[in-house]
Amino acid sequence: MTRPSPAPRPTPLLVLNVAALTPRLLRHMPLLRSITGTGAAHGLTARLDPVFPAVTCPVQASLLTGLPPSRHGVVANGWYFRDLGEVLLWRQHNRLVRGEKVWEAARRRHPGYRVANLCWWYAMGASTDITVTPRPVYHADGRKSPDCYTRPPALHGELTRELGPFPLFDYWGPRASLASSRWIARATEYVLRTADPDLTLAYVPHLDYDLQRFGPDDPRAAAAAAELDAVLAPLLHAARARGRTVVALSEYGVTAVDRPVHVNRALRRAGWLAVYTQAGMEYLDPYASRAFAVADHQVAHVYVRDRADIPRVRALLAGLPGVDTVLDTAGKSAYGVDHQRSGELVAVAAAAAWFTYYYWLDDSRAPDFARCVDIHRKPGYDPAELFLDPGDRFAALRAAGAVARRRLGLRAAMSVISLDAGCVRGSHGRLPQAPEDGPVLLCSDASRLPERRARYAATDLPDLLLHLAGLADVSANHIPVAGI
Repeated sequence: MTRPSPAPRPTPLLVLNVAALTPRLLRHMPLLRSITGTGAAHGLTARLDPVFPAVTCPVQASLLTGLPPSRHGVVANGWYFRDLGEVLLWRQHNRLVRGEKVWEAARRRHPGYRVANLCWWYAMGASTDITVTPRPVYHADGRKSPDCYTRPPALHGELTRELGPFPLFDYWGPRASLASSRWIARATEYVLRTADPDLTLAYVPHLDYDLQRFGPDDPRAAAAAAELDAVLAPLLHAARARGRTVVALSEYGVTAVDRPVHVNRALRRAGWLAVYTQAGMEYLDPYASRAFAVADHQVAHVYVRDRADIPRVRALLAGLPGVDTVLDTAGKSAYGVDHQRSGELVAVAAAAAWFTYYYWLDDSRAPDFARCVDIHRKPGYDPAELFLDPGDRFAALRAAGAVARRRLGLRAAMSVISLDAGCVRGSHGRLPQAPEDGPVLLCSDASRLPERRARYAATDLPDLLLHLAGLADVSANHIPVAGI
């Protein structure tokens, strides 16, 4: 009896998520740009339309499920968990993302399809075969040590021996630099070499830093793009040598801003937002607040306890300088963000503005975490964490002293972050107004695609990847999203 021949292996893919990559920056990245090659059977360069809000977690969830936030439920980088009464940002569990992931669709067609995820968000508990994600050690004495989580567990020791510990403090904060993207790129090379997955997802954050610090038009933004291009070169070479199709894309583009909008302070002055005081510090009180905002770059979800208050809260928000529009139920539906996790209202900043989370009216009453890098306790996103306080001449020295004390096992607060939001020069979250300021999609070999378009939606990516892998017509939950 003749045994059936095994199904041929799907075309292996490397999907690089290059945060904040735009056509404007791609000009400074000749090596990445060159992956598209020339000729009819080669690559593709296209515009990629993000979902709203154009921030990390919602767009990544759409890229991997083909669903808008109204369906997968990731409405921001964090939101108010009504059942807990808490604002939580940067959660990691994959169960927060509803819908079938692209690799799960691939496995229905090709059982045993193997997937590696290196630093895309919502990695914990995902059904991938290999996982690497930032995960610090929180010591009992209050110290935080840089580290990462891996699956399989043995991979942690392999990567640490090969590359050193994951450089967490270079991944976010005043020290955020090329070092973290270099580590991730080298870890991706290692996984390609030792495990050879069918689909490898890798996230490199480097461009995000200086674009938020200095703005996209600053020469330092172009320099960051050139630096990252050089770091990616060995990984691109390794992928090519292993016969992988490379897809490079971004979630959003960063645009210039010069106006922070303190939406929570406005709500507090109007009597909608409540705080409580401990040890002389004020904390947001979501239980007692009639309305408060979870600020996330250029988008703020505004939670209103009593629906009867919505018209007045909306009028207040619409009248704030720097607010472009305020979405109600119909507006949220039109923008694809009508979900139970969303605020009753969603404020969108003007093009040159962004929203702070600040709710205190006197800096002397700010909570101690406000002056630290503390992404989990702040009830909103804080890009000021990318800066040492420019008004503190000794901030760098005090930071070094705090690090030294921590290494000795002593507690030390890293209170070096400015409370002046005016230092931020780049932001995102609005839908791009011009292609030059939006995400891009590159592909090294588009010959398997049924057609090549100049423009794709983020929700198109699962179908596109299945075609590139030779596993087309598998995705069951991809739906088209009407233009906004």
